[in-house]
Amino acid sequence: MLKPLELTDSSENLKLKLKNQKKKFEQRKATYFMVIIAALPILAIFISLVIGRYSISLPEFFNAILSKVFESNTAESSTIETVLFNVRIPRILSSLMVGAALSVAGATYQGLFKNPMVSPDILGASAGAGFGAAFGILLSFGAFGIQISAFLFGLAAVTVTYLISVIIGRGNNATLVLVLTGMVISALFSSFISITKYVADPYEKLPAITFYLMGGLSSVTMKDIKILLIPLSIGAIPLILLRWKLNVLSFGDEESKSLGIDTSKLRVIIILCSTLITAGAVSISGMIGWIGLIIPHIARMVVGPNFKVLLPASLFIGSTFLLLVDDIARCAFSMEIPLGILTSLIGAPFFIYLLIKGRRGWI
Repeated sequence: MLKPLELTDSSENLKLKLKNQKKKFEQRKATYFMVIIAALPILAIFISLVIGRYSISLPEFFNAILSKVFESNTAESSTIETVLFNVRIPRILSSLMVGAALSVAGATYQGLFKNPMVSPDILGASAGAGFGAAFGILLSFGAFGIQISAFLFGLAAVTVTYLISVIIGRGNNATLVLVLTGMVISALFSSFISITKYVADPYEKLPAITFYLMGGLSSVTMKDIKILLIPLSIGAIPLILLRWKLNVLSFGDEESKSLGIDTSKLRVIIILCSTLITAGAVSISGMIGWIGLIIPHIARMVVGPNFKVLLPASLFIGSTFLLLVDDIARCAFSMEIPLGILTSLIGAPFFIYLLIKGRRGWI
């Protein structure tokens, strides 16, 4: 009578061993993918440094770095340094930061609202920041004033969205009410943008507003990057540290509360941090769409839905994607193409491909 029992125990142990081996294999696989993904921005940086209308080879790049460090300038190295440190490096850094910010915000919003169609502008941050920039241009603010105006109006839009949803929702379907309110506020600020364009000077202000809203990084300086670094650090660091709690939120509020997580407080923190990085990105780059929508899907297909690896993967893939798109924007044609146009041309067909293929990896 003991032999069947021993056989059963042996079978259960074998299943347990196989399950543990499969789990270890998946962990190693995710680790390998993360190493490859983390190396992508580095490769993209080297590509971006050497290509452009003024081509620079890698030896020339390293010589320019050494000349800068040891202050041994020649006429040729001085020209290369001007191109690198005043134009190309600020643009590369801003592309990496904006792409990472929009991708992380998109992945966070999709996890928070449990909806794969959500993007960073769902609560009105992009439309609010766009109106703030248009308003600043209309009033002839300087570059810094335009960025501050865009940032503040982006925060204001999300604040209004959240307060209205709290008043209307009152605990019932809070997430749905928040999303619907965000759509209304986005439409409202889009109308404000249209009014601003309508009353703007058609020869000077209107073109500036139009080109800004198309998205671009051609006028970014190191000063802009230092300004952007503040909201990105304040917003991204808490999201990275709290990313495991997004896994718990995907189970629902009741299950999350049973595990000791204050869902209301956590939701406010996540929305605030995501809004900070979205508004900060839009304030210097204009309205660049599709990145926060498609990059989390790509990251999810590669590393899975676990937010412990999904958020870092989205950060690396998003920064690489926007940097390469910016390379195309400045090198493909004689005139620079606005980034918002290129991301739409690339993102829309790719998203259709994702819809056809199915929601593999989405929970």
